Amino acid sequence: MVPTREQAYALLTKHTKSPHLVKHALCVEAAMTFYAQRYGGAGEIWALTGLLHDFDYEEHPSLEEHPYVGANILRSLEYPTEIIEAILGHSDHTGIRRETDMAKSLYAVDELTGFIVACALVRPTKSLLDLPVKSVMKKFKDKAFCRAIDRDHLRTAAEEFGVPFRDHVENVLSALQGVASELGLAGTD
Repeated sequence: MVPTREQAYALLTKHTKSPHLVKHALCVEAAMTFYAQRYGGAGEIWALTGLLHDFDYEEHPSLEEHPYVGANILRSLEYPTEIIEAILGHSDHTGIRRETDMAKSLYAVDELTGFIVACALVRPTKSLLDLPVKSVMKKFKDKAFCRAIDRDHLRTAAEEFGVPFRDHVENVLSALQGVASELGLAGTD
């Protein structure tokens, strides 16, 4: 069964109350939609995978539980196996191999979306719309900025997905710009 976007969003918000985590899900959904269009993937499946990849995280943040609890919930709801496998593979600690373009895309966009949002938030406009790729790349080189984000992971994930890193940043930024208003990152009035 392929759920509707409305059903998936209801599942997300049932388990995720934090507006920050919901916005992260929307970011990853947008990036996954972009790459589905680019690689000829089933757009709604890729988008749902992005939307739901962390839906269990707020309630089950430990490495022992996330994303396993979410995968079990999705199995009980008869979600497609390809969604569940991609979600299980979006973190290295699970040991699940990323064998599909969709799974590789999820792994590549997950943390990068957060990094790009952080780049927008430190700008005077707080906007994704006027954020150039050049600024993201400059912040990427600044080890003091978002030091918790592993730069090697971001590069390796893009490499595994087969997209040059700068192109990947540009693609994900473009995807996020398309949902900037929904994220509250379209700029100051």
